[in-house]
Amino acid sequence: MKSPGFAGMAIVSRETLNLELNHLRADGFLDTEHLYVTTPGLHEDIHELERQLLDRINRAKEKANTVLVVYGGKFCYVNADQPTRTMQQLIAEQGAGVARIQATHCMDMIASDDDREWIAAEVAVGEKVCWMTPGWIKFRHQVFKGWAKGRANENFPRHSGGAVVLDGIGYLVTYMAEHPQDFLDYSDWMGTPIIPYPVTLDRIKMLLAEQAEKLHGNGVYE
Repeated sequence: MKSPGFAGMAIVSRETLNLELNHLRADGFLDTEHLYVTTPGLHEDIHELERQLLDRINRAKEKANTVLVVYGGKFCYVNADQPTRTMQQLIAEQGAGVARIQATHCMDMIASDDDREWIAAEVAVGEKVCWMTPGWIKFRHQVFKGWAKGRANENFPRHSGGAVVLDGIGYLVTYMAEHPQDFLDYSDWMGTPIIPYPVTLDRIKMLLAEQAEKLHGNGVYE
């Protein structure tokens, strides 16, 4: 896919997707000099998530006329104190020069609902799957900060099809070779097999391009 051009645009993302975004920067698709990330695991602290996200957006605005936010929607921002406040509303408040990638969560940025259904049928014979990206491996201790083994046992084993890692950068091959015991310990802690599944980055490239083109069309991109 041809890049629509991201030079002069800033990207704000959660750090769990930083691996994929830096891969796209390295291959020339994401040609921006400005990438800002929030700390992994902030879904456990929604107020800190909003604080960091707005801080990164404001910092990005100092460097670029337009900002593309790589964050999911309803599954990435659930405000119990203000249930009607959504990620869409939060981004809209930042002005016309700020847009968000249209996906429900980070796994949806890598593989669509249909793709995930197909993958689950292939690797888990249709059993319930816990979806992950390589960032959930790299930043395990931040993503699951404060989780005891008991909490893991309450959540992961019900995914009888295992934890499928949608890997578009070949991260798991290297990780398993260099840290085999850590990989096994992670699977043991989850109480379910961790299954690497190679994918392309075509979907996230498409989603990034769609929003970049909209920002071009708004006449605020330079």
